Amino acid sequence: QVQLVESGGGLVQAGGSLTLSCAASGLTFSNYGMGWFRQAPGKELVFVAAITWGRGNTVYADSAKGRFTVSRDNAKNTVYLQMNSLKPEDTAVYYCAADRFAAAQTIRDMNTMDYWGQGTQVTVSS
Repeated sequence: QVQLVESGGGLVQAGGSLTLSCAASGLTFSNYGMGWFRQAPGKELVFVAAITWGRGNTVYADSAKGRFTVSRDNAKNTVYLQMNSLKPEDTAVYYCAADRFAAAQTIRDMNTMDYWGQGTQVTVSS
């Protein structure tokens, strides 16, 4: 069956960096657009960043632009989220998700995602 397993979360001070990884199995990874979403305590799940299948176009939420970088390694079936200049408001559970043949125009829509990981906690202290 399909599995998405996130890792790399943890506690970091404001201004620090973390790199999240999401390892996929049970699917043809190169055919899937991969998204990162997050849910802060008491708030709704929101889009963070994504990378399409094929050309690997990237899309970012305004809150992530200039600080976060999403990338993928199809040989390793893994998508990454490099997070720099972290802020306390970045504290959340981060989820990766997969959307088959997702285009840049739709990849930020969580309702189109086919599979989800279990999430990894990121806590940024002030």
